[in-house]
Amino acid sequence: MPRILDVADDVRAEIGDEEADRLLAGESAPGAYDCTSCRTPGDAEHEHTSTVLFVGEETAVLAFAHAGCLPSQVVRVTEEQLQGAVASITASEASEASESGVPQQAVLGVTSGLVLLDGELHPALVVEPTGPIARPGTTGPDDAFLPLLREQGFAPVHEVSAVPQVLHGWSVLLAVGQLHAVLQPGPDGGSPVAWWQAHQPLQVTEGWRTAANKRQAVLVYAAPAGGIGRQPREDLLREALDKAAAQGLLVAAAMPLAGT
Repeated sequence: MPRILDVADDVRAEIGDEEADRLLAGESAPGAYDCTSCRTPGDAEHEHTSTVLFVGEETAVLAFAHAGCLPSQVVRVTEEQLQGAVASITASEASEASESGVPQQAVLGVTSGLVLLDGELHPALVVEPTGPIARPGTTGPDDAFLPLLREQGFAPVHEVSAVPQVLHGWSVLLAVGQLHAVLQPGPDGGSPVAWWQAHQPLQVTEGWRTAANKRQAVLVYAAPAGGIGRQPREDLLREALDKAAAQGLLVAAAMPLAGT
């Protein structure tokens, strides 16, 4: 039976027209699946479904997601991350994947807020993992989240008082007034890939959206697990940012706004 599938052009290019047509015809795509994003059941015979291709250095894995959770796309990952993706696709192995130390987008918590710098409001995102992030290929207890970001070009912040430098190649994707993703440069200069992607588009306030459209840039702050915490108000969020900066637990970058 034909499937209600989205197969993006980049996915088709990777798997070939013949395999893409077989998927659409239902010859190689499952009817029921576990969404690779939200982990809940889906049905490609009755629900709009995206094909998501995880590509490592040597292997590739095709997964499926609710179209409302993820668009069809190619996700470039390391071979170690691909093993974590393989585990996460199978629901019975989900707990094993969460214990493997493989960094995945799902462990990143993102909060939006306005930050006052030099008397002007700037749209900001605060990123904090729900647990320690191990360096790919390792399983040790050390949290490598901040060192990994510094290697990508995020700058240490010791005082939240100035606009951080622009991190070229990265961007924040806003569409129809909702936050969708933080994009990073693709491998070897290829198309941008999602560093973080919302399971479902996140609502932002009108003030945040107005500031983002005005400045065409978003400030992205990041701290290790426990460095910020979930703060219910912007004043408390700012206090937490200042405290993390004073403790040497904060990095930041300015990113161009993609979308509106």
